Amino acid sequence: MKITPKVAVSVVFVAAMFVSILDTTIVNVALPKIAEGFGVPVTGIGSMVTGYLVSLAVVIPASGWLADRFGAKRVFLFAFALFTVASALCGFAADEGQLIAFRILQGVGGGMLTPVGMAMLLRAYPPAERMRANQILMVPTAIAPALGPVLGGLLVDGVGWRWVFFINLPIGLAAIVFGALTLPEHRDNAAGRFDLAGFVLAGAGFAGLMYALSEGSGLGWGSARVLVTGLGGVVLLALLAVVELRKREPMLHLRLYSDRLFRWTNVSSIFSAAGFMGVLFLIPLMLQEGHGFSALHAGLYTFPEALGVMLGSQLVPRMYRRVGPRRMMGFGLAIVAALILLAGWVTGPLIPVVMFFLGYVMAHVFIPASTAAFTTVSKGLSAQASTLFTALRQLGAALGIALLSTVLAVARPEGAAPTTGTYHWAFLAAAVMSLIGSAIAWKINDADAAPTMVPAKVVTVEPEPVPA
Repeated sequence: MKITPKVAVSVVFVAAMFVSILDTTIVNVALPKIAEGFGVPVTGIGSMVTGYLVSLAVVIPASGWLADRFGAKRVFLFAFALFTVASALCGFAADEGQLIAFRILQGVGGGMLTPVGMAMLLRAYPPAERMRANQILMVPTAIAPALGPVLGGLLVDGVGWRWVFFINLPIGLAAIVFGALTLPEHRDNAAGRFDLAGFVLAGAGFAGLMYALSEGSGLGWGSARVLVTGLGGVVLLALLAVVELRKREPMLHLRLYSDRLFRWTNVSSIFSAAGFMGVLFLIPLMLQEGHGFSALHAGLYTFPEALGVMLGSQLVPRMYRRVGPRRMMGFGLAIVAALILLAGWVTGPLIPVVMFFLGYVMAHVFIPASTAAFTTVSKGLSAQASTLFTALRQLGAALGIALLSTVLAVARPEGAAPTTGTYHWAFLAAAVMSLIGSAIAWKINDADAAPTMVPAKVVTVEPEPVPA
C-alpha cells in the first residue's frame, strides 16, 4: 500500500509532538528523584528545565529559514534525531552538569520539531482539509500533558528516573525511519540569505524573556538577573521588529501580522495557551500540596482532560463549518474561564469531571485557532508562519505558568503551610487570561476563514498570500 504525503506527515508529526510535549511534563515529575540521585537540591537540578526552555527559544526563530533553505524533511528528521540522541544522553548522564548540557541539546532539537512539522502539514493539506489535520494533532496535544504525570510517577517509582528519558528512544527511532522512507521533500529556492542580525536578536530576545519568565517566581521579579534578562529580552525583541520590517529577506516575516486573521488568532492563542497550560500546572500542585495526593494520584485526576479533548475534537468540524472560528473561540474561552474557576473550588471526584469538560471545551478553541490561523498564508510562507505561531504559543505557555507561580508565591504567607485556599487567586488569574483571549477572539472575521469552512471538494483554488 502506497503511503500518501498526508499520511506520512501526519504520522511523523504526531509522534514528534507526542514525545516533545510528553518530555516536558514527565521530566517535571522526576525532578525530586533526579536531584536525590545526584545528591543535589531540587533547586540546583531545576536549571535543566530552564536550560531546555531557553534553548527552545533560541532555535525556534531560525526554524522557518532552515526548513526553506535545506528542506523541511531534512531539517525535521535531523531535529528529531538530535532530540532522540540527546534523550539517550540525558538518561546516561553521570552528574547534574552533564544532564543540564544534554537537556539544552535536547531543546535545540525539540525547538525545530513543531514549527517545521507544522509547515510540512500546511503544505500537505489544503485549507479545507486542515480541520481534519488539526483533529489528528489534538491527540498528542491532549494526551501527552495529561499522561506525563501518570507515566512519570510509574517510571520513577518502578524502574528509576533515567527511564523518563529512555522512553523517547523507541518512538523517536521508529518515527525517524518511517519519515526517512515516506516523507516528501520540499525546499524553497527563494529562502534568501541567512539573516544573522535577525537570528541574534530573535534568539537572544526570546531566550532572555523565557529565562526571566521561568525563573522570576523563584528568584523574585526584582532580582537583578531576572530584571536584566527580562527587560533585555523585551528591548531586543522591539529592536528585532524594527530591523526585520526593514529587510527584504528577514529571518522572521513579521509582515504576516498585517493579515488580520493571522494576527488575531495568534494573539488570542497566546492567552488561551497561558490559561490552559497554567491550569495543567496548577491542578497537580494543588492536589499534592492541598489534598495530600501522590504524584501518580494527581496525574490520574488530571488525565480526564485528555479524554475530553479527544471527544471534543471529533465534534468540532461540523460546528466549525456552521459557526466559524470567531464564535467558537469567543464563547469557548469564556466557558473555559468559568470551568477554570470551578476547578479551583471543587473537591474530590468532581475534579476529574471538571477536567474532562475543560478538555472538551478547549478542543473547540485550539482546533479552530490552528485551522483558521493559516487560511490566508501562502504555501511559500508556511514555514515562516508556523515559526511565528509556535514561538508565540510557547511564550504564552511560559507566561501563564510564570504568572500563576508568582500569584501562588504572593498568596501564600511566608512559612505558612500550603492549602487549597492558597490556590484560589491563581485560578482566578488563569480565568482572567482566558477571558482576555475570548475578548480578542471576537476580532476575528469568519469571512477571512471561509476556505476552511467548506468541504474540501468545493475548494479548488489556493488563497491569496499575505504581503511578504
